[in-house]
Amino acid sequence: MKYIVAILQPDRLDEVLQRLTEKEIHLVTVTNVLGRGRQKGIAEVYRSHKEAGSLLKKVKIEIAVNEAFVKPTIEAITEGGRTGQIGDGKIFVLSLDECIRIRTGETGGVAIG
Repeated sequence: MKYIVAILQPDRLDEVLQRLTEKEIHLVTVTNVLGRGRQKGIAEVYRSHKEAGSLLKKVKIEIAVNEAFVKPTIEAITEGGRTGQIGDGKIFVLSLDECIRIRTGETGGVAIG
């Protein structure tokens, strides 16, 4: 089991969700977040003084998947989120030790969905 976390541009969310649906990946958690990466935010001019960039609006997608769905999930996020510009985002793949469905008490890959 893997836990996939992706940070991407908010305007790419619909495309990513569509690609995930096409690959039969439906269980997704989405959060609005703030952050900055290599682009270091957006510099602003205030009273003729250039100030360092602030945090940018991003979207965080979290998905728990069984091993068979890791590659399709990464492909869907990459295909849907890529614009070719700095700030497209990152994908993190983490090992998932356990998953428990609260309603039934099922554990492991069965509990993921």
